[in-house]
Amino acid sequence: MIRVLLADDESLIRAGIAAILSSDPGITVVAEASDGHGAADLAARERPDVALLDIQMPGADGFTALDLVRGASPSTAVAMLTTFGRDDYVARALDGGANGFLLKAAPPRELLTGVRAVAGGGAFLSPKVTGRVVAGFRARREFDREGGDGRLASLSPRELQVLGLLGAGATNAEIARGLHLAEDTVKTHVSAVFTRLGVRNRVQAAIIAHDAGLTGG
Repeated sequence: MIRVLLADDESLIRAGIAAILSSDPGITVVAEASDGHGAADLAARERPDVALLDIQMPGADGFTALDLVRGASPSTAVAMLTTFGRDDYVARALDGGANGFLLKAAPPRELLTGVRAVAGGGAFLSPKVTGRVVAGFRARREFDREGGDGRLASLSPRELQVLGLLGAGATNAEIARGLHLAEDTVKTHVSAVFTRLGVRNRVQAAIIAHDAGLTGG
């Protein structure tokens, strides 16, 4: 029996997901939480096989919960659950050690398949985001092959800061606040970073930032 911890701040969403999981006779929901701290406490107590963590929770969000749950119960596989398949979310989840990335809008069968995959020691990405992740790794290989160090050297100190924050999963608004810049200025820097590095999206840029050690991780 696969024992699942489910964390989502919306009770109706939790009920719907729990119902889908419970439709599989090999899966049982052993605990539910509405925030990251609660998820960590329950993980320490229940030692579930899988923790499904919503990303956008108040207080301790899903990324914070990912760290907390992994610390509280290292044997628990963690899959992020979200409405959004944003590239920066995917990169941040994978960098944080998540075993899976699932979309709430996915068919029930996909949710069950993902839970079974991560419970068995594997990894699972929603098919809707897999293509972008694969493209990101291809971009890294091309970046290395075509003189990646030189491209990084072409970035200004401010652009390197922006790249590091992109790698940490920050949005343009968060970068603007962190660097005390106007959001339009951040957009200009992000566009320049993409052009200089030869990448097309945030997940590709994030992979390069992580490889270059710019994210502090």
